[in-house]
Amino acid sequence: MLIMKFLFRFFLFTYLIFITTYTSNVYAQKKYTIYLDADFSGATASSLAIQQGITTALAEVDNQIQGIEFGLILKDHRANSLRSRRNLEAFLADEQALMVFSGLHSPPLLANKSFINDNDILLLDPWAAAGPITRSASEKNWIFRLSIDDSNAGKFISKKAIEQGFRKPYLLLEDTGWGRSNKITMTQALNESSVKPIGLSWFNWGVGMNHAKVLLRDIKASGADVIFFVGNSAEGVTFVNAMIELPQSTRLPIRSHWGITGGNFSEKVTASQREKIDLQFIQTNFSFINDNLSVTAKNVLALAVKSNSTIKHPTDIKAQTGFIHAYDLTKIVIAAIKQVKLTGDRNQDKSLIHHALEHLVQPVTGLLKTYKGPFTPYSKSQFNAHEALTIEDYAMGKYSPKDEIVLLNSLENNHQSNIIESIE
Repeated sequence: MLIMKFLFRFFLFTYLIFITTYTSNVYAQKKYTIYLDADFSGATASSLAIQQGITTALAEVDNQIQGIEFGLILKDHRANSLRSRRNLEAFLADEQALMVFSGLHSPPLLANKSFINDNDILLLDPWAAAGPITRSASEKNWIFRLSIDDSNAGKFISKKAIEQGFRKPYLLLEDTGWGRSNKITMTQALNESSVKPIGLSWFNWGVGMNHAKVLLRDIKASGADVIFFVGNSAEGVTFVNAMIELPQSTRLPIRSHWGITGGNFSEKVTASQREKIDLQFIQTNFSFINDNLSVTAKNVLALAVKSNSTIKHPTDIKAQTGFIHAYDLTKIVIAAIKQVKLTGDRNQDKSLIHHALEHLVQPVTGLLKTYKGPFTPYSKSQFNAHEALTIEDYAMGKYSPKDEIVLLNSLENNHQSNIIESIE
């Protein structure tokens, strides 16, 4: 009998060790994936920059957190909301998929916002700017943004234009949810400064040169002294080239949203052409094209070179905004994950990370700034709960003769570098 008890205890002990070891091994081998659902066809520069920012931040932790490997899966929605919906459905069917990063375009997020929140899809937005994206109709909100927020962007663009002496702005906006949200916020911001838009015109994606010229002539005839433009790179190229082809006396200054920077605008509108127009656009207040880079920024840039074969120096990051925001947002996500104990159960871990994002304890050092509690629990009365940035983080920028985006406040303070050295 004693022998039987001894054998029973021995085998039970051995079994428990085996189960514990096996469970630990399964947990250690667990892999989570991050989906990047963006436009890799038409807005390639922005999507690639977001990818580079995510991979650089993950490289800082060797692509592992709590023994779990994190990888990135790229999904191209081609600026199509239905295709984005299918990518989100694929995410839900993927047991290893933990979160989704979005891209430049707001319409896919606006169209799928209810689907995202209803299905508890942890979505991180490093670029798309439409105001309603992070404002859920219910208390349930799974979308977090670190980017410009159009609730403030129109106010900022308007404020800077008025400071420059403009009093007769004309709104030239793409006919999408993004354009319509900007119409509301820009009009409100101008009204607060006792300025009324002198006119409004809408355009569709793929607008042609002839139609663009007709619109621009009509805008000039309206008596406008500046154009507020909301559109992406392809349409920005069309309107700017159309403006350049008009007589000099017909050309108007343009103050633009940053959508034009997400593609190949600087290649399609050369430096010599850009000298013929007055073009400025909104940005956030950090640039690698700066001779006063902090040690942190220099280290991030060095790691970006090491982690991304396409980057050798700052000018290789064609849409720096995407890199900067994606890097900072990934750093915040990593901090949230480190604040909890991952279980290996995807749904449980999503909820833990969501809660941690709203209750971050430790500050997170990013490129734009140090984030202290960037997100808070969302409610309809807490309008900005899922916005990591404020209007204080914005700046106006322009293209330099070298096709670099430089911040105008940095230029005013002589902080911009004239020579960009390759990083060894």
